[in-house]
Amino acid sequence: MAVITNPLTSDEEITRYEETLQAFLEGRIDHDRFQSMRLQQGIYGQRQEGVNMVRIKVPAGQFNADQADHVADVVEQFSQRGLAHITTRQAIQVHYIPLEKTPDAIRLLAKANMTSREACNNTVRNITGCALAGVCPHEHTDISPILNNVAQHFLRYPLTQHLPRKFKMSFSGCESDCAQAMIHDVGIVATKKDGVPGFKILAGGGLGHKPRHAITVEEFVPEKQLLASMEALISLHNRYSNRRMRAKSRIKFLVDKFGKDGFIEKYKEELERTITALADKTLPAADWVEPQSGKGYDNPGSPRAVLAQKQEGLNVFPISLPIGDITPVQLRGLASLMRNHGITDIRTTQDQNLMLVGVPDDKIAAVRADLGALELRQPETGDDVVACPGTSTCRLGITSSTILGPKLSGGDDDLRIRVSGCHNGCAQPETGDIGIYGEGKRKHGKLIPHYQMYIGGDGRNGGAIAIKGPTVPSARIETAITKVKETYKSDHSGDESFFNWAQGKDTAYFKELLVDEATVTEEDVPNILHDHGDEADFKVLQLGGGECSGAAQETVAANFSEAATERTYRNAFMFQRKYDDALECAAEIGRRVGQSLLFIGGEKPLDDLQEIGKLLQTALPAHAALGQQVAEFGELIAELQNEFNDASFAELTQAMDHWTLEAANVCQTIDQQLDLSASVAAIPAAAAEKATAEAIDLSTFGCPLHYIKARNELRKFSTGEVIDFLFTSGEPSEQVSSSLASEGHEILETEAQGDKTRIRVKKAG
Repeated sequence: MAVITNPLTSDEEITRYEETLQAFLEGRIDHDRFQSMRLQQGIYGQRQEGVNMVRIKVPAGQFNADQADHVADVVEQFSQRGLAHITTRQAIQVHYIPLEKTPDAIRLLAKANMTSREACNNTVRNITGCALAGVCPHEHTDISPILNNVAQHFLRYPLTQHLPRKFKMSFSGCESDCAQAMIHDVGIVATKKDGVPGFKILAGGGLGHKPRHAITVEEFVPEKQLLASMEALISLHNRYSNRRMRAKSRIKFLVDKFGKDGFIEKYKEELERTITALADKTLPAADWVEPQSGKGYDNPGSPRAVLAQKQEGLNVFPISLPIGDITPVQLRGLASLMRNHGITDIRTTQDQNLMLVGVPDDKIAAVRADLGALELRQPETGDDVVACPGTSTCRLGITSSTILGPKLSGGDDDLRIRVSGCHNGCAQPETGDIGIYGEGKRKHGKLIPHYQMYIGGDGRNGGAIAIKGPTVPSARIETAITKVKETYKSDHSGDESFFNWAQGKDTAYFKELLVDEATVTEEDVPNILHDHGDEADFKVLQLGGGECSGAAQETVAANFSEAATERTYRNAFMFQRKYDDALECAAEIGRRVGQSLLFIGGEKPLDDLQEIGKLLQTALPAHAALGQQVAEFGELIAELQNEFNDASFAELTQAMDHWTLEAANVCQTIDQQLDLSASVAAIPAAAAEKATAEAIDLSTFGCPLHYIKARNELRKFSTGEVIDFLFTSGEPSEQVSSSLASEGHEILETEAQGDKTRIRVKKAG
């Protein structure tokens, strides 16, 4: 079996993004198509025109001193704001980067093996994990190696490139579940059953619109099945989630649609396929250990004080960051501190802080002093306050969470305060002791900033989504939070935790408790019109929607992505002699690619291959042969379903792969802004050679698009292969020939053919 070793970064990919950006800046690519590619590279638009946020993936939050230096360089060289921001999903965001500088920023990150690829858009986002993975005395295993391999597997993976919506995953090393599987699309928890190690799998959780507790889909799976189970759940999302109504397209809505039992039944159907398809892939074997005790640490997210690791003589040292912000000087200072004290591991945490791992006992005092010189310190009682960017940068922001956050305190009970600028809940308000999210409410004819309150949440095992409280005007939210804290202090019994106290109440209790703060009379209006930090009357800006959900994905790109996944499954089923399944995959490839051609031809989708083929011949008369072929595929598949023949199936797969490449070329020729290279890259070279027996005609493209197209085509071939191109004769063909030669490709032959020039190219390594 092959262990997953996909690289995190790709120089070719960054170059392709840079070329596309230039085409957009020159008006040769429209906004929506460029936005799709930009988001796939983890680059968000902001409220402020001309600048962007780059989100850096940090799987499990783990990085090193060199990477800290590179993040500092990106902030210093490209950000107009001068800060990096730690998110609740353990990623690092850098705001205020001019759009034209974003390729340079992600190229600099790539030098340290850091990527922003798929940190945004409808993909598998940064995968979160226990902050204490590998050092917690209560864990069954260090989940980091498995998590990192899962992140590599799903990065640039055809199945995950055009999902209906984003997909979030977490990993925990023991049943305490510090990574909060409860609120994730998929959550993995290491466990043991009858002494045998394995994993519990939860799915369908989420916050934001209609928060939902995840359901358990597998109480226990052996580690060899873990990857297949995860892919089955992603396939379930990809196949059934609503692509038309984005507000209802997260996987949690499938639990509502099918019911718990129906959802699990659908998952089992997908699992049968993924177990076979991934039979030749494996995750690294986990290093299972006996926990030193059965209970994890008390605090979610990360420790609040220096904490002894399970490795004798070593410690975790948490570092407090006000609402997650840190300067490049502080980042470089931390990198220097790590090198000076022999510390190799630093981590982002879900409470927007940092954490040094592996600090020797005799270095604690020196580390504390060095942090002080950087104006950094360990957390203090009351400062466990998390805030999303809100209206400071986010296009979806409604309230100024970054202004309010620093004003709040968890008090001497060190409560966890979570502040989001809108209902999407990036600060995870439903899992805080006290969580709030911003919204606008019209009262007495005026729009007034409010915060919806949540009280008593905890995303770990044994926890729950917080009780929904009242909505309170922004101007009174500090008073409301103080009243909740004081009521807990006077009302709880003995050592009753805030979580247990709050969960013992209900919505009506908190509405009654805060009725004075929530009630707005006409006389009150002049005093509550302003949001924190704003002297103007409150208003919600209409910025054309946010980008968290990404641009509407091209039907064609999504279909080709699905066809690529079916191709992988087809080959795996055939290898295991599962003929019916292999034929079903072949038929699905025909449907997906055929529907793409119909879409390009302006026709509605059909499911029957013969009907697709017939309609294609009239919809795309210049490419009628593609329609004839898909109809023939349908006939051959039907014959093979009655009587299977290995040789005939081999001919079918080779012909379909060739046809898929031709179809991709047709789609990209008709819609010059499409890039389907990721979905056809895995098609064998033999099919590519057959597909290019005739020259690739790029004569309809002008400078520099003809050169960009040629480079994209060359990426489909192996080193040393020979490809023929057709370009417009004269200066265009001379320019592209010179450009390809300067990249190291060998120009074997140039032949004038009327107003076109045929150039034969041997691909360089």
